[in-house]
Amino acid sequence: MELRYLQTFVATVECGSVAEAARRLDITAAAVAARLKALEEELGTTLVRRAGRAVKPTSAGLNILACARDMLRTEKDLRAMASDEVRAGELTLGTFVSALTTVLPPVLKRLYADHPELSVSVVSNSSTELCRLVARGELDAAVVVEPQFALPKTCAWLPLMDEPLVVVAPASQLHRDAHDLLRSEPFIRYDRSVLGGQLADRYLHEQGIAPRQRLEINGLMSIAVLVDQGLGISLLPDWSALWSGGLAIGRVALPGHAPVRRIGIVWGVQSPRAVLTGQFIQYAQAVFDKPS
Repeated sequence: MELRYLQTFVATVECGSVAEAARRLDITAAAVAARLKALEEELGTTLVRRAGRAVKPTSAGLNILACARDMLRTEKDLRAMASDEVRAGELTLGTFVSALTTVLPPVLKRLYADHPELSVSVVSNSSTELCRLVARGELDAAVVVEPQFALPKTCAWLPLMDEPLVVVAPASQLHRDAHDLLRSEPFIRYDRSVLGGQLADRYLHEQGIAPRQRLEINGLMSIAVLVDQGLGISLLPDWSALWSGGLAIGRVALPGHAPVRRIGIVWGVQSPRAVLTGQFIQYAQAVFDKPS
């Protein structure tokens, strides 16, 4: 069985059309159709069905899809282990949404300075899901909020930076006490489905504060804009991008020792791209001045 046939099958299913798969693989649509037909003949079953321009996998196609992806990933890993060179498309990284603009760019800048031909694939998802993807070997490393669960032994964790919780308030309210703001002003809650929102919720419970909740929403910058518009205050991690958008908002420190959202890197210690992953981690340590 030729792996290029499996690659074509997977690309067609993921793209949902023969034409789009052809563009991704840089071959003709006729070549895609020919490869699919050859694979179906070799396996003795129909793998995809066409409905107009759309293509969907059959039951048999769905049955082999995960295995086909695994075979392609294994082939890619073998090539990486057999070569000391850095190859394009070799490093797969994950990041939670807010780290896309604060953590990843300065680290990639250093990485590309040494490896200008490198192509990095970046996936954005929740920190919890990114940890799972690293554990399954689908990502080499990921920038995540510190996991609140035990990582498998195949993974390692390195903290990079801490973001303490602060009250985010309109500029006109920055002279007030943090707890007074949380008790009296309309409250825009950071979504409790994400770790930062859970951290804020836990703090409010521990302090016996029942805020006047106006709405609950995900997205730190979205909350910052709502605060800027005078719709309320919030309790958020001290994310640097909040203060660079020209909004009329500011931070009010919590009394005592504030809880922190800790950001770091989780990676697969047995990754076939361990050398390159190690370089990425070293650059991240240098950027954020976190010695090992």
